[in-house]
Amino acid sequence: MRILVLGFTGYLGQHVTARLRALPGARVLTAGRSPGAGLGADLACDPPERLAERLASAAPDAVVNCAGVTGGDAVALAEVNARGPAVLCAALREAAPAARLVHLGSAAEYGPGRPGTKATESAATCPAGPYGATKLAGTVAVTASGLDAVVLRVGNPVGPGAPATGLPGRITALLRAAGPDPDAVLRLGDLSAHRDFVDVRDVAGAVALAVTAGGPLPPVLNIGGGTAVRVRDLVRELTGRAGFRGRVEEDRGGSARSARVSWQCSDVTAAAHALGWRPSHTLDESLAALWAATEPGPRAPGDGAGP
Repeated sequence: MRILVLGFTGYLGQHVTARLRALPGARVLTAGRSPGAGLGADLACDPPERLAERLASAAPDAVVNCAGVTGGDAVALAEVNARGPAVLCAALREAAPAARLVHLGSAAEYGPGRPGTKATESAATCPAGPYGATKLAGTVAVTASGLDAVVLRVGNPVGPGAPATGLPGRITALLRAAGPDPDAVLRLGDLSAHRDFVDVRDVAGAVALAVTAGGPLPPVLNIGGGTAVRVRDLVRELTGRAGFRGRVEEDRGGSARSARVSWQCSDVTAAAHALGWRPSHTLDESLAALWAATEPGPRAPGDGAGP
């Protein structure tokens, strides 16, 4: 089976690529702007005809789109998160119409949730900012493409290698920098919001199941932890794991996003039915792997910090 992965150098993409390479009989090809990509492609600016030529040369049985950006201005977000999937679908219709497309969406597409509830795939989508809006536009492009496609709507990924652009990775980097200093201060924004965290390795497992599943899949499947966790509790867990001896200063009135989106939690029942997928890592395991992956010095193989 020939599987083409776009966005293979990103946080999710690295774990997804490693998981797919472990599939029996899989040949994983990579595409993107990185010099290490087997196939040059830039979803932000390539015209569909050029991308179609390259896809035809790769002849994939499945395509996984992990390409996406979480920050930057609205133009950059739209180029990658909205235009990118649309161009990819147009190219696939021309070059590989029978290939399965697995696209990584985001739970941010739902926008604010109702406290105490879990969002199903049929819930209304009302993103609270440009990121969620552009990811939703990408999802619409995929689900309306007419291709054999599924969007995996991913919650807040956490686990080994989490980047500092996300809260768990940023807190981990701050704790590593603070070390055992009892006078260290972590100045953070409002931590009162609830988020649905999912281990990056579980996301990779869901992608592998979606790539290899027989028959058509639902257009959208939630991939999350299925539990709402107060962000303050996640920070408490990480500071405890780090043995942090300083203090955390929280600006409880400072985060506009936390005020707008105070609750996010996904119902993952549909993924269990369609893929046989359920999250297999607890949040404690995810945070342990995240912390261990930043341990200075070499680690022994099989220490649980890898994908």
